[in-house]
Amino acid sequence: MTFNIPVIGHWIDGAPHASASGRTAPVFNPATGEVTGRVALADETEIAAAIASAKRGFEEWSGWSVAKRQGVLFEFRELLNARRGELAAIITAEHGKVLSDAMGEILRGQEVVELATGFPHLIKGAYSENVSTGIDVYSMKQPLGVVGIISPFNFPAMVPMWFFPVAIATGNAVVLKPSEKDPSAALWMARLWADAGLPAGVFTVLQGDKAAVDGLLESDDVASISFVGSTPIAQYIYEAAARHGKRVQALGGAKNHMLVLPDADLDLVADQAVNAGFGAAGERCMAVSVLLAVEPVADELIARIAERIGRLRIGDGAGGGPAKPDMGPLISAEHRAKVAGYVEIAEADGARIVVDGRGLAVEGREDGFFFGPTLIDDIPTDSRAYREEIFGPVLSVVRVATFQEGVDLINCGRFGNGTAIFTNDGGAARRFQHEVQVGMIGINVPIPVPVAYHSFGGWKASLFGDAKAYGVQGFDFFTREKAITSRWLDPAAHGGIDLGFPQNT
Repeated sequence: MTFNIPVIGHWIDGAPHASASGRTAPVFNPATGEVTGRVALADETEIAAAIASAKRGFEEWSGWSVAKRQGVLFEFRELLNARRGELAAIITAEHGKVLSDAMGEILRGQEVVELATGFPHLIKGAYSENVSTGIDVYSMKQPLGVVGIISPFNFPAMVPMWFFPVAIATGNAVVLKPSEKDPSAALWMARLWADAGLPAGVFTVLQGDKAAVDGLLESDDVASISFVGSTPIAQYIYEAAARHGKRVQALGGAKNHMLVLPDADLDLVADQAVNAGFGAAGERCMAVSVLLAVEPVADELIARIAERIGRLRIGDGAGGGPAKPDMGPLISAEHRAKVAGYVEIAEADGARIVVDGRGLAVEGREDGFFFGPTLIDDIPTDSRAYREEIFGPVLSVVRVATFQEGVDLINCGRFGNGTAIFTNDGGAARRFQHEVQVGMIGINVPIPVPVAYHSFGGWKASLFGDAKAYGVQGFDFFTREKAITSRWLDPAAHGGIDLGFPQNT
């Protein structure tokens, strides 16, 4: 009954904060279709309280020594190592991905936590002595203040961890607005920060919808916005944040291609195409959604992929279905209908549906939001199903005659997030990495997500703003540099008065 369903609230001032807005949205278990909770949707009062708490937290935290801040980061790292199984279970319950995938998400986010523990080296300034007679110039890096993070449903732990470890390490206070679809992971991480000794207000969770997003975008007390989501929303975030004078990194959507040359190992390609196309039910911005097969390999490759799809187990990632399923459900019934709509568009445009995931039912989980792996051949490149991001377990094949035709198809697309080439020809791979207009490239690697000490982000309509996530660019984004020009006069050799323009001598 609805009156027994818990309301998932905020985390403000270092503690759970019940909402009084009266507005909520349902939270589902995607594997069963059941409503398991209702998430609070913040009103203006709660938005203001969250930002004010973060502002107070920043005033304290930014005054802590580097050594003390680093100690908290190390403690958070240890707690996350010890208890990450709890977080994986929460992700599976609200997102639907299988437990092994949820654990993998946490481990990739944890890489950024590891990077952030070494932050003192990355926030050092520089010093130049005697640049002009008796004058030194040096620089220092300081935190921005209160920073906002707006994260998507598909990675409720990893995507926030792309940003908040770096932001907190460098002395900022974070307000995290998680997706309404899976809000509980953020609260779990907030409690872990408190257990690690982080002062109240430095990590705040603000649940909500567009009102909370706009509250962060419009507040004079929020210095920056970090966002991951669809391209239309990324563009909105970028424009609104810039209009309000904020720094912004807004990572958008993708249509990632895998170019397969005739000399490639087709068993390796088939394995990796299945992994990259259907992992996390295709709900990831680095999923491979188009396979460009340089003929004559398409028919053989399609047969091998279809055979592997037939062996995949689809079910409840938390149990109650096939033992250890490979793939779970989609996030919602609405999203499942959207994915099915793209398959219908492809079919109407003349594509051939080789493996059809529509109408999949899982025994014992008939009300879950399941959609089976889908393989499409000969999709026209003017079809919306080819051009637009589907964000589901749909892999399309386009047959091309040459290497150059494949590169041209990738480069003429509006997205530039990730791409891959599979070949045993080093010269072709080197030419590919030079010519392709994409931000992240894999060579015989299907999902080229950079390790934490390199930065994550695409080109074109996949990234708005010029700052990528984590890595050195992340530390630059969350700090401001001051340059100081200093002269300490020798009392015995005073320079006297000179009204002329200063010159380097």
